[in-house]
Amino acid sequence: MRKLSVLTLGVECLDVSARFYETVLDLKRTDYQSDDIIFYHLDGAELALFPRQELAKDIGIPDVGKGFSGITLAHNVTSSQQVLALLDKARVSGGQVIKEGQPVFWGGFSGYFADPDGHLWEVACGSKEYQQEMARS
Repeated sequence: MRKLSVLTLGVECLDVSARFYETVLDLKRTDYQSDDIIFYHLDGAELALFPRQELAKDIGIPDVGKGFSGITLAHNVTSSQQVLALLDKARVSGGQVIKEGQPVFWGGFSGYFADPDGHLWEVACGSKEYQQEMARS
């Protein structure tokens, strides 16, 4: 596989999830308009929001289970302050901060939030950027 084309998240309510992603990650919808699915451009790929039950039906599997799916998505920023700001933005926009921003074992700074449907996102500042930031303070 050379590249990921589309990442589809099954969601309970398209409007709630769209508002969350447009507010927290400042995503812009593509020109494609539908009441059934929403697409966002991600530098080279697309993020799609699709009703969870319909996604399970399309795949041919039952829509059961909650909890950790074994997958996280990541958004990289350039400072620990941006990590903290994005986690706060997620919190006030209907998400849940799962792990507050903090220095991590690989040398960077990161935290995790769950979107309104429980999809987990890591917000991270790389080790090089974080070490430079710490050296300046």
